[in-house]
Amino acid sequence: MRRVQYNGFQAGGESSMRSSVGYGVGVALRSGAMPLLMGMRWIAGAARDDRIGVPSTRWDIKLAAKVALDEFFFATELASASIVSLRDGRGLGEEVVETAAFFRKRGWIDHPASYHEAPPPLEMLSRQDHPSSPMGPYQLLRFESGYEPHPGEPGRERWLGYRANRIAHARPWVHRGPPRPWLVCIPGYRMGRLSVDFTGFRVRWLHRELGLNVAIPVMPLHGPRSQGRRGGDGFLSGNFVDTVHAQTQAAWDVRRLIDWLRAYGAPAVGIHGVSLGGYTAALVASLDSKLDCAIAGIPPTCFLRLLRSQLPRFLLQVLEKTQYPLDRVEEILRVTSPLALTPALPRERRFLYAGVADQLASPDQARDLWRHWGRPRMAWYDGSHVSFVWEQKVKALIREALEGNGMLRLGGRS
Repeated sequence: MRRVQYNGFQAGGESSMRSSVGYGVGVALRSGAMPLLMGMRWIAGAARDDRIGVPSTRWDIKLAAKVALDEFFFATELASASIVSLRDGRGLGEEVVETAAFFRKRGWIDHPASYHEAPPPLEMLSRQDHPSSPMGPYQLLRFESGYEPHPGEPGRERWLGYRANRIAHARPWVHRGPPRPWLVCIPGYRMGRLSVDFTGFRVRWLHRELGLNVAIPVMPLHGPRSQGRRGGDGFLSGNFVDTVHAQTQAAWDVRRLIDWLRAYGAPAVGIHGVSLGGYTAALVASLDSKLDCAIAGIPPTCFLRLLRSQLPRFLLQVLEKTQYPLDRVEEILRVTSPLALTPALPRERRFLYAGVADQLASPDQARDLWRHWGRPRMAWYDGSHVSFVWEQKVKALIREALEGNGMLRLGGRS
């Protein structure tokens, strides 16, 4: 088996200096080519746009401003993201082929739910109180993730070598007194910082006004679990074997946290994920039948389709010419795809929301999950990916999901 080393940032010494210089040169080159790359992306995206079943919207200055936020995020990501070098592409392609063969032999591609093992009960390493935070009193929990790729699985040794990622973190906001329902909020790509997560999930509203306990886990390779310069580096950087392991671990960690909350008396537990966290929420909703509700917000549902919708066609052709087999990538991603697994919750416990002008996770991805989930309650809002934070339709849907499944009544609110 060929062992492929992720070409990420290495701290310290001369290699660190070379890496820093190379990273700076890469940012400069990508920034200079930005207008061309963005233009080619828009043209390619328009040609591949699939809006059948997506509500139409009337464009105005307000909507254009929301779309501009998505484009700004994408431009900064394109300029500064850590990505796998073309030099490593051939080796990673060979590893993808090996992984696909390994998965087929064990039946995981045909039966992706069998790829996921039930995590054991967690043992807390530490619990630190933060009573005087400007975002309200919360705790910081640390526990060993315990996730390991299957024995013999390609990329296993590399993944276990990401030492900071072995420790899972979660931040709960807990009410005193009798047990209350919990909403586990699953962050998206590049999230994982306290202020960003607190704002993005409207924790003040959920905790103080609706009376819920709230827990926000830190996803693999994010925040204090990062392996690169920025949180999220390595999750969606072109090494799709690592992407499979990252997404599997994300679901594993969330399930362990949920089981721990139940063991300590939670009368109800729901999940709410945004963006990449929406993908994770949909995956967990296919593995845990006891959830009281699952809300998937602005979810991507196919990483490869996401790549194809965002990259200019010539870059996709470069990938193919470096012997990076996208058809095999599609195979191995099935084991974590919410579109390949059957939802474990009844339809009335499943909820979605998405923006009709989303430029980062195109609306057809949320539409496909809605169809796969049996067309449950869904809210379409006139906005983009980033604008979900202040969309009133999103807030109303969240409240509807919690109320409709009794979580607010149990929490002392109605």
